[in-house]
Amino acid sequence: MKQWLRKWRLMSVFAVLALALSGCGKPYLSALDPAGEVAQKQYHLMILSTSIMVIVIAVVVVIYVTALIRFRRKKGKEDYIPKQVEGNHVLEIIWTVIPIVLLVILAIPVIAATFNLGDTKAMDKKDKNGHSKVLVVNVRAHLYWWEFEYPDQGIITSQTLVMPEDQKVYFNVKAADVKHAFWIPAIGGKIDANVDNVNKFWLEVDSDKAKEANNLFYGKCAELCGPSHGLMDFKVKTMSKEDFASWVDEMKADTNPAPTTALAKDGENIFKQSCASCHAVTPNDKRPESARLAPNLATFGERERVAGILDHNKENLKKWIKDPQAYKPGNKMPAFKDQLSDQDLDALADYLMGLKVENR
Repeated sequence: MKQWLRKWRLMSVFAVLALALSGCGKPYLSALDPAGEVAQKQYHLMILSTSIMVIVIAVVVVIYVTALIRFRRKKGKEDYIPKQVEGNHVLEIIWTVIPIVLLVILAIPVIAATFNLGDTKAMDKKDKNGHSKVLVVNVRAHLYWWEFEYPDQGIITSQTLVMPEDQKVYFNVKAADVKHAFWIPAIGGKIDANVDNVNKFWLEVDSDKAKEANNLFYGKCAELCGPSHGLMDFKVKTMSKEDFASWVDEMKADTNPAPTTALAKDGENIFKQSCASCHAVTPNDKRPESARLAPNLATFGERERVAGILDHNKENLKKWIKDPQAYKPGNKMPAFKDQLSDQDLDALADYLMGLKVENR
C-alpha cells in the first residue's frame, strides 16, 4: 500500500510539472503566443476545441461521481436495483443532440478558417510585367535545409526567410527529396512540403508582436524526414515594409562579393574549385532550380549558426566542412577532411565568413 501511494505521489508531481512546463515558451517559437493573423485564428480554434473537451470531460466526471456515490452498494440494500432509464426518449434525445450541437459549434469556425487560410487567389493576379501583385515566396525543403526564392524580386536565400510586417505573404511550398513540413509556430502553419505537388497558403506577421520577439522567429520541419529531422530549423527575420523594400534593393544589387583580405582571396579560389558547383554566393543566382543543390551562401557571414546548429565562428565552420555527417547525419554535403589542408580550411572559412550583403 505504501509503495503504491509513493508511486501515486510521484505521478502527481510529474503531472503538475508537465502542466507547468506546457505553459512555458518563447515569443519567437511558441504557437501559444501568436504573432500573426493565421496563428491567432489557429490559437482561437485550439482554445475553442480545448474548452469543448474540458466541458465534456467535466460533465462526464460529474455524472460518473454522482452515480458512484448515489448508487453505490449499501449495507442492507445489496439487492437494491435503481430505477432503469433505458428507452427514455427524452434522455436519448438529449445525449444525441448535445454532441451534434458541440460538433456544429466546432465545425463552423474550423471550416470558415480553413477556407479563409487556404484562399490564395490573390497569387493569380498579375501586373503588366507578369509579376504577382502580392509578395510570393517559393519554399523548397531539402535534407536538411531550406531555400526561399522571391521569384518576382529575383532573390534566393537559404536558411533565413525575410518577411515584411503587417502584409500578407503568399507561399508555394514543395520538397526536393522527401516529404517535409513547413511550420513557423508563432506565425502560423503547418503545411506539407511534398515532392509531387505544390501547396499554397499565406501568413501575416503582426508588427507589435514582432517587436516583442526582436523581429526574429524560428521555423521548423514538422514532418519526420530522416535522422537529422530535429536539426532542420530556419530563421524568420521580420521588418517594416520600407525596410523590406531596402533589403530587396540591397540583395538585388549584390552581384559579385569581393574578398576583403588576401586570405579570403585564397579562400575564394578554393571555393570556386571545391564548392561552387553546388553553392552560390550571390542572392540573385540565375541557376535553375534543378542546379541549386546546396544552400545559397550569399549572406553566410550574417548568420547566427553554422549549418543551423553550431555557433557561428570559423572553428565550427571548419569542423562542419571537414565532417558534416558528424553534426547532421544523413545530409548530402560531402566531407572535405581528406581533400583540404588546414591552410585551405583557414582560407575558405575566412572567405565564407566575409560573405555579407546587408549594410555592406
